[in-house]
Amino acid sequence: MNRPIRVLVAKVGLDGHDRGAKVIATALRDAGMEVIYTGLRQTPEMVVNAALQEDVDAIGVSILSGAHMTVFPKVLQLMKEKEMDDVLLTGGGIIPEEDMNVLNKMGVGKLFHPGANTHEIADYISKWVNNNRIF
Repeated sequence: MNRPIRVLVAKVGLDGHDRGAKVIATALRDAGMEVIYTGLRQTPEMVVNAALQEDVDAIGVSILSGAHMTVFPKVLQLMKEKEMDDVLLTGGGIIPEEDMNVLNKMGVGKLFHPGANTHEIADYISKWVNNNRIF
């Protein structure tokens, strides 16, 4: 890949806690990625449209509100409608392990708990993009 990996970091819904998203955005930048941060209170449609406009390789959704079983499937559906088949949907937050497994089976990438190692997150995104993204 000739350009840096581009990642959109998003906060969806009414969740107003963005410290974790900002920490992840900084860590991904430090790992050499270009990061676009959407800010608070985005809709799934806003996230997917921004991802299309920015030509990102990955979307990372931070969610602490408990709405993960609504938000991730909706973002995934919109990505499929826009034929974003080679863009990673990943994220993290307060998500029970059982729900992570269900979301993974739907097609969402690896999800991370609060306090996850930021190097592990950056490595996961890099490996996924290098193995799956079509240029």
